[in-house]
Amino acid sequence: MLKQRVLTALVLLIVLLPALFHERPEPFFVIAAVFIAAGGWEWARMNGKSMVASLLAGGLCAGFCFWMWCAGLLVAPLPRVWLVTGCLWVLGGAWILKSGVGAWGQLARPVRLVFGLLALCLTWLAVAQARLLGVNFLLSVLALVWMADIGAYFSGRALGGRFSHSKLAVSISPGKSWEGVWGGMLGVVLMACVWRYADALTGSAWPSFYSLLAARGLGFMVVAVVFMSAMSVVGDLVESLVKRSAGVKDSSALLPGHGGVLDRVDALLPTLPLAMMLISF
Repeated sequence: MLKQRVLTALVLLIVLLPALFHERPEPFFVIAAVFIAAGGWEWARMNGKSMVASLLAGGLCAGFCFWMWCAGLLVAPLPRVWLVTGCLWVLGGAWILKSGVGAWGQLARPVRLVFGLLALCLTWLAVAQARLLGVNFLLSVLALVWMADIGAYFSGRALGGRFSHSKLAVSISPGKSWEGVWGGMLGVVLMACVWRYADALTGSAWPSFYSLLAARGLGFMVVAVVFMSAMSVVGDLVESLVKRSAGVKDSSALLPGHGGVLDRVDALLPTLPLAMMLISF
């Protein structure tokens, strides 16, 4: 299993890194759209669609991304779109997690399908706009999710159950603890401060997410990154809830050793649009 995980990660890096750092952003847009289409296929499969219908759902995602590209939405300021998307993630995520697996399964299947496909397409739009703001900006948002996950893993293993007497979401993801969430938040705040300092030290012409937040005050930056860390957990838990409703362990087996595409990008689905929302205020 470990060998599979490492090999898959290396292949992904070989594909993604040249596109990410290419002088033109278009190769990265295309690769990101392929991943979103794969996520659309997985989402349709988890919502009971046939193989053909799921492939069509993935194609629909790719087609909608291409339409947004051709329509010039990648370079258009979209503060209202990001505000509505962010509010839907906060309110909708809270409702889904509070209602539980049973309530999700009772939603009409077309509603569930549209919700997921639209979330995926808006994530592609957010990551494309983030790439246009600079590699430093995009990497800083991605690193926030990675740090929240890493900090939660290690603090959860070391301190899980020491201070809180209940799990974070025992019916959805029994392994997650409140101590893990707090540790992830602390790690994100520390990373944001270091990244912002590095931006100031190097005089980077392409500001990071943290530098743009800190321009409104250090307190704003801290509150914003803590909020983003919390929403990355919401994205992870929502995908876990959907998998439990579908009765599957992984969203697919597309990425050997890692599961599916949705298993890798679940925390990015809310955080990328929310990052664009925060800097568009």
